[in-house]
Amino acid sequence: MYRNVKGKLLRRGYTTGSCAAAAAKAAVGILLAPRSEDGYGGSVELDTPKGVKLTLDIADTAARENSVSCAVRKDSGDDPDVTNGALVYATVRKIPNGITIDGGEGVGRVTKPGLDQPPGAAAINSTPRRMITEAVSAVCAEYGYSGGIEVIVSVPDGAELAARTFNPRLGIEGGISILGTTGIVEPMSIKALADSIRLEVSQLSAAGSVNMLITPGNYGETFTRDTLKLPLDDHIRCADFIGETLDFAAEYGFKNILLVSHIGKLVKLGIGAFNTHYSYGDGRMETLTACALEAGADIEVLRRIMECVMSDAAVDVLRESGLLEPAMKILGDRAYANLRRRVPVEVNVGYICFTNVGNVVLAQSDNAAELTEIWRNR
Repeated sequence: MYRNVKGKLLRRGYTTGSCAAAAAKAAVGILLAPRSEDGYGGSVELDTPKGVKLTLDIADTAARENSVSCAVRKDSGDDPDVTNGALVYATVRKIPNGITIDGGEGVGRVTKPGLDQPPGAAAINSTPRRMITEAVSAVCAEYGYSGGIEVIVSVPDGAELAARTFNPRLGIEGGISILGTTGIVEPMSIKALADSIRLEVSQLSAAGSVNMLITPGNYGETFTRDTLKLPLDDHIRCADFIGETLDFAAEYGFKNILLVSHIGKLVKLGIGAFNTHYSYGDGRMETLTACALEAGADIEVLRRIMECVMSDAAVDVLRESGLLEPAMKILGDRAYANLRRRVPVEVNVGYICFTNVGNVVLAQSDNAAELTEIWRNR
């Protein structure tokens, strides 16, 4: 659970999604265990999507007549996360059939379209929901229980914590989101992460490579592997540090650089924002609105884009209005011009921008096919 960055050990943590799944597993174990057994009262093992097995302590347990609640304390490791130390509860009870998952106190509720969950649903993302379902199902199978289980996830301090997050702007009201695509929190110390990226670039250069594939994170890696069918060995995962990674690549003499990015990150390159973390500013909808205006959108389309909270939702608006292709061409030209300005003239840099909706390419530079083949055949 540690990451070595130039001799400094940075501790990984685990997500609110892992906490919720572990708490639900423990609670169901107690609910279904015979009276002579303790169930999962002390600690619980959890398989994460990243492939890391966690053993998490149960911080609080309450057994009532028809339900059981368990809590796991969030540990963000060395990542500066406002939810660090928060107790994530899961309260479970028997129902006739199926596994239902909802949010209780301190878990936000979605009020706008375009997020991972539809309006009205609790802000418990898809991967945590799947983790909870799999953990609960495993315990039910262990005890031979064929009925259903209701799971209510709550975070007592969630409403206060949410005020320090992006949730209010995204249209998530009443609490925090239960998140996580891998179940593991990677330490995101700005200097440490930048140093880590530089080290990886240095090592790739020392191995004799002049070609680089960059993805910001999980979405980019999944699209690159599953849709583009490109190998990910020795690629650089840059997180929000697109600009710094390009600088390091130029410093170490890389000649061919391909950036594969979800539109939520790449749209910021349209205004020259090379650190894509929200704390450095947003401007996604403003950028897409400007591109749509240049593509000929009317005021109603522009208004709908500005009301979106996620880039994929804005893509849907552009598609419905028949302006997706020209607007993406305008955005792509802006992003490419900024990429070219960031690196020396002799560097062959390009990009592929995609959306998770249908896993399709939205825009790519003219040299993207060439760079793709260079990486494939390097």
